[in-house]
Amino acid sequence: MVITPLVAFWIAILVGATVVLAEILHHRRIRRVAHLAFGPQGRPSAWTSLASPLRVVAAAAATWGLLVLLSADPLVREEKPTREASRHLLIALDVSPSMQLVDAGPDAEKESRAIWAGKIVQGVLDRLDASTTRVSLVAFYTDALPVLTETFDKEVVRNTLDGLPMSTAFESGPTKITEGVVKSLETARSWMPGTATLLVVSDGDELTSTSIPRLPASIADVLVIGVGDPQQTMSVGGHASRQDTVSLKQLSARLGGIYHQGNTRHPPSRLLEDLTMIEPRLSDGNGLRELAIACSVAGVATLALIGPLLSIAGRPRSWSRGWRGVEELS
Repeated sequence: MVITPLVAFWIAILVGATVVLAEILHHRRIRRVAHLAFGPQGRPSAWTSLASPLRVVAAAAATWGLLVLLSADPLVREEKPTREASRHLLIALDVSPSMQLVDAGPDAEKESRAIWAGKIVQGVLDRLDASTTRVSLVAFYTDALPVLTETFDKEVVRNTLDGLPMSTAFESGPTKITEGVVKSLETARSWMPGTATLLVVSDGDELTSTSIPRLPASIADVLVIGVGDPQQTMSVGGHASRQDTVSLKQLSARLGGIYHQGNTRHPPSRLLEDLTMIEPRLSDGNGLRELAIACSVAGVATLALIGPLLSIAGRPRSWSRGWRGVEELS
């Protein structure tokens, strides 16, 4: 059984409920000898009313913290990439002339679709663990050409995303996005099943209707990101161009993936964190680990100290002085 923080939380709730029942039974037993233990009034010191809630919370916190620490991976990261890397990011990047149109970005002063697409991909690269993830980049226009194959170096990938017009490497003609995606998938057929994410970045201009074959077993996630203004058209190559959101959504549906309208904003963190090739951020893991350590220490310390404190200062002062006087006389 995999113990996630949520599973640990429900187990902690169960432990807390068990302690509540134990405290109720304990109070019933104390009530019978209250006058003998606490004097004529039959009540302990006022602060002891906090003991039961503290025990319940401490037991639940210690349980959750210890279970999270038990299931957490050790803080070990390889410094150098190895050939046993287990994840892949396959980028299918549109480099057609329409990607040079300047109508993208969140600022009032727009930038070219190609430059903004590069920034979006760089945002995804920043979330990768370079020691376990290989990156492959396929550029497409009238055809598809591999630019990078299974590289660990994110800086090399960044250098290819500077917005340069790579369309000059292709023959002129209509953009064949579907054919480009199909040829991109050929790169992933030799990879292990469920280890790769396909990232398609395009403006959707000139999307053809060629059927897409079955995805390779290696592709676990597909994310289609659209760039370019989806409302206002601009002229390129004798025709009007804008982001074709409908076609890109259809492409995403045919690939069994998710579409993100990214002309003015990066993909949200919640979307990226669900992708196979994203390594959980070390800072997030550290934060959870530190919280678990704090809960464990606080819970165990409270449970260990509350018993001696009740023995020392649990009785009313007047009764304690009288009890000590009797002991001295005896």
